[in-house]
Amino acid sequence: MNGPEIRWLPDKRRLHFNHGPIDLIVEAFGEQREVDLAYQQAAERFQTILGELVVELTELRRPASGTARLFAGPTARRMEAAVAPLALDFITPMAAVAGSVADEMMAATVSGRRLKRAYINNGGDIALHIAGGERISVAITGTDHGFADRLTIRAEDPVRGIATSGWRGRSFSLGIADAVTVLATSGAAADAAATLIANAVDLPGHPAIRRRPACELAPDSDLEGREVTTDVGALSPIEINAALDAGLKVADTFRWQGSIHSAALFLAGAHRVSGKPFVPISEVSTRGIPIHA
Repeated sequence: MNGPEIRWLPDKRRLHFNHGPIDLIVEAFGEQREVDLAYQQAAERFQTILGELVVELTELRRPASGTARLFAGPTARRMEAAVAPLALDFITPMAAVAGSVADEMMAATVSGRRLKRAYINNGGDIALHIAGGERISVAITGTDHGFADRLTIRAEDPVRGIATSGWRGRSFSLGIADAVTVLATSGAAADAAATLIANAVDLPGHPAIRRRPACELAPDSDLEGREVTTDVGALSPIEINAALDAGLKVADTFRWQGSIHSAALFLAGAHRVSGKPFVPISEVSTRGIPIHA
């Protein structure tokens, strides 16, 4: 595996960080000197973040319980803290790895800096920084399901993390959701919750759903022999609704207990929403949220 690589994207405004499985897009807004220093801090932190995780990887792949374990690295601690409150179901800290890396990188980026806004996008799991009086517009999954393709998050909103999970994504899923997008107070919290909500959108034993043990697809998977979804065939409207309702029940529980701010669940052209600010396109003109930004 090559070492950490950092380069400017063609627009010369965003940085691309890559090291093994970590692939980040970083952008900050503010006075140029503050932005330059923020990027320098991000680059310095990126040199060690993957190595720290690898040292503790064996334990990070083991299931969490309600009592948080003690990890040495700050990113590993973020992962464990995100999954421990959700550990009534099977979950390992790896369910929050992408969001936790984004959070850790954001913490390093903004430390001591005066920035207006910043985001770190780790393959779709996003950490946000929004200074007082500012707002940031972010693209979301689901634009072909009758939803506006942007969300506007304001400084006064509690959301600082966005994550998406589903069987079509880059990670394995035990469920059949095309996508579940979650907004939470951190990228780690959103990542962990999106994983479990997507797992819950399911029709166990349905003949149109193909599954394989995770270990056959990736021998080192933290899911081991658990069957993950590899294909979803035709489903009836009743079945689609039943699967989405099962996921919505989990999303509502997480929202009521304060683990997430909101969630949008998508399957076969249908959707469910728990909380706000996911907005149907029909409401965009009256709510003032731009479709394009």
